[in-house]
Amino acid sequence: MTRTIMLSLALVGAGVLVNAQSAPVPAAKPGGGDRVMLMNRIGPSAATLFVANANGSDEHPLLASPGFDYHATFSRDGKKIVFTSERNGDGQADIFMVNADGSGLQQLTTSAALDDQADLSPDGRKIVYLSTDSFHTANLWVMDLATRKLTALSRLPGLQGDPTKPDGFFRPSWSPDGKWIAFSSDRNTAWKGHDNGAGWEHVQELQIYMVHPDGSGLKQITTPGVCDGSPHWSADGREVIFYELPVEATWAARRPNSFGKATAQLVSINIDNGKRTEHTTGPGLKLEPQFLPSGKIGYLVKGGPDAGLAYTDGSAGVKGTMRSPSWSGDGKKVVYEKVDFTPRPQNKVLYSWLPGYQYRYTDVFPDVSSQGRLVVTDKNDDSGISTMKPDGTDVQKLYKAVGGSAFMPAWSPDGEWIAFGFGGYLQQRKTNGATIMLMRKDGTGLRELTPGLPNAGFPSWSADGKQVVYRVWTKDYKVQGLRVLTLADSTVRVLTNDYDNLPFWSPDGTLISFTRKVEGNNFDIFTIKPDGSDLRRLTTSPANDAHAFWTGDSKHLMWSSGVYGFKDEAALYDNTFQPYGAIFIMDADGSHKQQLTDSPWEDSMPKFIKP
Repeated sequence: MTRTIMLSLALVGAGVLVNAQSAPVPAAKPGGGDRVMLMNRIGPSAATLFVANANGSDEHPLLASPGFDYHATFSRDGKKIVFTSERNGDGQADIFMVNADGSGLQQLTTSAALDDQADLSPDGRKIVYLSTDSFHTANLWVMDLATRKLTALSRLPGLQGDPTKPDGFFRPSWSPDGKWIAFSSDRNTAWKGHDNGAGWEHVQELQIYMVHPDGSGLKQITTPGVCDGSPHWSADGREVIFYELPVEATWAARRPNSFGKATAQLVSINIDNGKRTEHTTGPGLKLEPQFLPSGKIGYLVKGGPDAGLAYTDGSAGVKGTMRSPSWSGDGKKVVYEKVDFTPRPQNKVLYSWLPGYQYRYTDVFPDVSSQGRLVVTDKNDDSGISTMKPDGTDVQKLYKAVGGSAFMPAWSPDGEWIAFGFGGYLQQRKTNGATIMLMRKDGTGLRELTPGLPNAGFPSWSADGKQVVYRVWTKDYKVQGLRVLTLADSTVRVLTNDYDNLPFWSPDGTLISFTRKVEGNNFDIFTIKPDGSDLRRLTTSPANDAHAFWTGDSKHLMWSSGVYGFKDEAALYDNTFQPYGAIFIMDADGSHKQQLTDSPWEDSMPKFIKP
């Protein structure tokens, strides 16, 4: 896969100056189409900014009319706050600025891309921020607030790393004299799965860099092999402070109920002589530090009994679950966000990047029958199965999952039956079995199709309704791959014997798409004919490509890809597996790849449905 998918404009000169309205994909307002694409999103459903005194007193919302707002940063003089907001549509992030008292709200960026993590220059005339505009990966941009002129800072000569490796630029911070910008980056690091390379999702290695605002003088100020993130400058500009944790811990740091397994320390580097100072010891996920007056350091404790904002001198902070703190220059005020992970309602409107289409939220594994009935796995509830009208009304619970998960319900071509996998999946597959089940469209007639198998799942029907393809797996990998079951006589045919998953039979019956583990721990999309011939690899990116689903005409595949890498420091995410996943579509032969989402979150499981 190339990195030029949906490049929508010719860049000027060396590609460093673009118009403020440029976008990586055609923009469409949320709800702006008469057709519908259902999709799942793993990420918060709401976020609100709060301001408080440094000790936590006088906490109040920053804005009288809050939106989906996060990642706020005080200006050096404490008079302004810049922040990210999705108030123009769930999933579409722009930079806004407001007075510290919440007045004078103004929007600074307007692209359909992800714009995030802004920091005001000391003179208040510019911002530096992260954007996926034009290049799709997380790059640093500088905006002149008076002229709105944009400079793609990290695309200037000498800053980009190996394009086949992660190449994100995150959490920029302007030096007090305005001559340097510090940031974290995973440029020139490796794509590596968690659990020492064995896991599906990636860990993140980060180093701290500094560069002049004109792109010159790039310096790496931390050493490889660990994760160093969220740099901030000392008041005299001589030191940069950041958090540091092992690379492997970036997996636990973003997973629910795993915060206690990750420990980070706060470290600073003297820019003049390279002296390293460790400011904390002991357990605890200590993140996003900032030098404050009188020598103390403010920081976030993520998870555990001491969760909240803390100070190295032991003074009182703000206790509770908050994220992304930023202190005013005098250290008297702090702004932060509180996020909400309440599941979105089925069919909630999301921001759409595809003209003519509404994007709407769905629970996982959506499928629509020939009779126009939607079925989903109720991952937001008990991981059982429900059906409903495509608009989300008339919900009927068909299967309550007890002791396992009911994954990937699939309608038979005539709309009379639902096949699904039930048992242990994801990490649970290592200890729990799973089987393919079948039930009528009203939930009756439940029976098991694959008795005795250690772990079978993810079924999909042939076009004639006579066969079901599914994957099998054992912990020792002695049994793996895709199998085809003939329903009439229960015979099973081996289709593949590789590390394959998520098979999906094309509606016209000619091809089966699936995800295969290749080249160590990479995952790509393949197709194969039902007779086992004509195996084709459709994606080749070094990041993961998976969860491919056919469109109803069998001409296109939609899938999730991590090709454009992380959109933030991995340790700062919550409750997510692969925070950089975006939805793509391609022709059945792998050509004409096109990006369909560009949010900060993990997007997957798309399904085109009729209105």
